[in-house]
Amino acid sequence: MNLQFEERPSLHSYRIGIASLDAEKSLNALSLPMIEALDERLKAWADDPTIACVLLRGNGPKAFCAGGDVVQLVNQCREQPGEVPALARRFFADEYRLDHRIHTYPKPFICWAHGHVLGGGMGLMQGAGIRIVTPSSRLGMPEINIGLYPDVGGSWFLARLPGRLGLFLGLTAASINARDALDLNLADRFLRDDQQDALLSGLVQLNWREQPTAQLHSLLRALENEARAELPAAQWLPRRERIDALLDVADLPAAVQALVAMQQDDDALLARAAKTLAQGCPLTAHLVWQQIGRARHLSLAEVFRMEYAMSLNCCRHPEFPEGVRARLIDKDQTPKWHWPDVAAIPAAVIDAHFAPARDGEHPLADL
Repeated sequence: MNLQFEERPSLHSYRIGIASLDAEKSLNALSLPMIEALDERLKAWADDPTIACVLLRGNGPKAFCAGGDVVQLVNQCREQPGEVPALARRFFADEYRLDHRIHTYPKPFICWAHGHVLGGGMGLMQGAGIRIVTPSSRLGMPEINIGLYPDVGGSWFLARLPGRLGLFLGLTAASINARDALDLNLADRFLRDDQQDALLSGLVQLNWREQPTAQLHSLLRALENEARAELPAAQWLPRRERIDALLDVADLPAAVQALVAMQQDDDALLARAAKTLAQGCPLTAHLVWQQIGRARHLSLAEVFRMEYAMSLNCCRHPEFPEGVRARLIDKDQTPKWHWPDVAAIPAAVIDAHFAPARDGEHPLADL
């Protein structure tokens, strides 16, 4: 199952629910059985009056969760070109339902987001009420590398970043450290990697009957004060003004042109981001531009319904299967994009990725 569940006793017969992703070799990448088991357990804990608080974490030192396990899914896409595999309908519907559940969880929900937090890991983390980052945290939405797009609610949280930073991060897959995450409201607390046991010890000693919110806040604040000296330097907020100016353009091809021109820039971080975009999927860049523009006017539930349609359409079109083939299956790192020129992709192709799934009632209609 690659998941562990524990209920740790606290005061007055309350318990702390602990869910641990346990697929260390794959950096805790989410498979469909993991998604379904986690969703079922979180629902049960939400309904259990003796569970006071939930902690979600990943086992192993390298990652909280480095994304979704998409290889099996893409193998089915490659067997049935132009069609949407049944696994895709189930995988994306269940993953987005889980993410929405975390966003709307009725109890204190803590996510310990150490190490790699990518793609599907960001989907889990961003819904949590208390998002903890550590010195090892490296957050990102790297979907441009595989011809997908920043899903799992990425439309929602990237659209809400200051200026054009959300667009920039979606286009370049740039890595976000702990300080960046706090600066951009993608995290709430900074603790050292070795403070997890102290956090758990504190949680079981809280009196969940009386003013639990104030007590939890005091615990987190005290732990964070001990960790503050290890906070890394900010990367992206200091560069916001320059990024906003670069992306102050009328359309996506102009944005890509402006960023790709930075590959030889003296700023190594911007140069690396530009290089990633230059090698990434041009169609994905269009999807990022569109999804961020559309998501500003959507509710969270509407975002997940939009992304469900986008994800199924990505399975139907060639870029996602080719990107995963090149990066994760054959690992030749040279995807041959069907639409290699960002300025030459027909508008009808981009629009088709937002067309609703035509299969009866929407599986996320009840969110």
